[in-house]
Amino acid sequence: MTVLHQLGVPGVDAVVSARAGALRLLRVDGMHLVEPTVDALEPPGMAGAVLAPWPNRVDGALWWHGGREERLEVTEPELGHANHGLLATRDFDVVRASSGDLVLETTIEAPPGYPFRLGVRVGYRLRRRGVDVAIAVSNIGTVAAPVAFGAHPYLRVGDEPADDLRVVIDGDRAYRLDASHIPRAEFAVAGSAWDLRRPRPLAEVPTHASFRRAGGRGLRHALIGTEGLSVEVDADPAFRFTQLYLADDFPADDGPRRAVAIEPMTAPPNGLRSGVGMRMLAPGRTWRAGFRVRLRQGRSRAR
Repeated sequence: MTVLHQLGVPGVDAVVSARAGALRLLRVDGMHLVEPTVDALEPPGMAGAVLAPWPNRVDGALWWHGGREERLEVTEPELGHANHGLLATRDFDVVRASSGDLVLETTIEAPPGYPFRLGVRVGYRLRRRGVDVAIAVSNIGTVAAPVAFGAHPYLRVGDEPADDLRVVIDGDRAYRLDASHIPRAEFAVAGSAWDLRRPRPLAEVPTHASFRRAGGRGLRHALIGTEGLSVEVDADPAFRFTQLYLADDFPADDGPRRAVAIEPMTAPPNGLRSGVGMRMLAPGRTWRAGFRVRLRQGRSRAR
């Protein structure tokens, strides 16, 4: 049975599962900011999960390192890919816990197709209007390891139906995805249906899309409601890539509904195979980055 950790400070409460270190509930003043999935044994659709040592897909579960072919376990059999990294079935251990702060960790011990040893730590800290999420990956092996990470939150603005919302995605480039959701080309979003840098109704946006923002500042995305409230994801500069995914009939605790995943990532889909966005992490080194989920009143600060 999956262990759930409850956090709570005045006005804010959250639930995090040991499985995949996933954020399963986040409420501010009783209002849901992510799709609640506390009743499910596993995070449905990887809801709230930490994604490492790569986010999203690896084409055909196959990549090459140092001239050697590496074959990963196929975890998306309908498409033949390795998806969402290596933590989907992993239970994290508690490092530190209090009413408003939780730190979890686990290890990756050179599984088939990824011959490296990593420590992964995720921290959740409740704030007045949401949560701060910190991810750290450490190379505990003896050789440099290619690393990227991300997270998979399904955002929500209280009880408002998804199709009544507008979305902002902070990306000036996007990827053309093939039929199995693997990037085949990159293009500027200006003038296209992928230009979501200003609020657009969810009913008008692509249901599965990948974005990149040129370097510099971090990302700021938003899901904007009709009553002057928005839920924002504000990510550190390491997160230059974003996956947008609209799921029909998502199994939230309060019933099936259309749901919106806005996933901050340090590498794009197929990064482990293409090398784009991957960091070669030397033995003994740690890479840290984080993002925040906040409820905002009034005009969204998203760019």
